[in-house]
Amino acid sequence: MSVLREIFGPSKREVWSQLSEFIGADYVDGGFFGKNKVVVHVKEWTITLDTYTVSTGKSSITYTRMRAPYINKDGLYFRIYKAGIFSDLGRLLGMQDIQIGFEEFDSDYVIKGNNTDKIRELFSKTSIRSLIELQPRFSLQIKDDEGWFGESFPEGVDELYFSVAGVIRDIDLLKALFDLFADVLDYMCEIGSAYESNPNVELR
Repeated sequence: MSVLREIFGPSKREVWSQLSEFIGADYVDGGFFGKNKVVVHVKEWTITLDTYTVSTGKSSITYTRMRAPYINKDGLYFRIYKAGIFSDLGRLLGMQDIQIGFEEFDSDYVIKGNNTDKIRELFSKTSIRSLIELQPRFSLQIKDDEGWFGESFPEGVDELYFSVAGVIRDIDLLKALFDLFADVLDYMCEIGSAYESNPNVELR
């Protein structure tokens, strides 16, 4: 075992390659200057795991993200993230926070969106809440595109989008994250918020 591996643990490439074998995904090695990613197909959807880096001037922050374009049937949008000091302050100042009806979950997470009934139905599903609770910190949302420098989607196509600061090297967390995406996409079809059709979008 190398000294670096002993100190820092296995590399992202090593963990993500192993993850790909476990879940039957494709591991794309972008080389030294390219982007490494894991791509898996679930029904008609393509779920992509990769990282990106944001420069903050003197330093930079690397984020782990997961994305899955899909056809949005009813225009549902939401964002859910772990509650903290600033979210507690926002609640005191009257920021809208959708309550699901599970006291501990409602206390631990902030949920915002445009259809309270459907969002409650989505996050009332036990398997989805259980998979969310495995993630120590995160932001999960529906995005219509990724801005000026990101992907641009056709009309009616949005994406399920997860991001968190840092590089996830815990293979169990990554497997649970893929399960969460598959479960959310599947259940959005059940509640009439997504089509089980190929959106024909390729992510860079």
